[in-house]
Amino acid sequence: MAVRSAERLRAAEEVVAQLRDGLGVVAVTLPSLRVDVVTLASEAAPYPLVDMGRCNLDTALRLAAVLQGLKP
Repeated sequence: MAVRSAERLRAAEEVVAQLRDGLGVVAVTLPSLRVDVVTLASEAAPYPLVDMGRCNLDTALRLAAVLQGLKP
């Protein structure tokens, strides 16, 4: 089980890094972006959760503006 958890953690860390890099391209930083390590303890879920955390109003507005720009 330790190997499986390690693989899940690596996958989640990779996604967090990709999110951080992608958001950085559009000048959005989510300071609390991280892997929720508590969810690694559960074998019920195939992967741990990614905690996108809390952010201030300025960051939320920038993120909303970026997402609005992606609408078709």
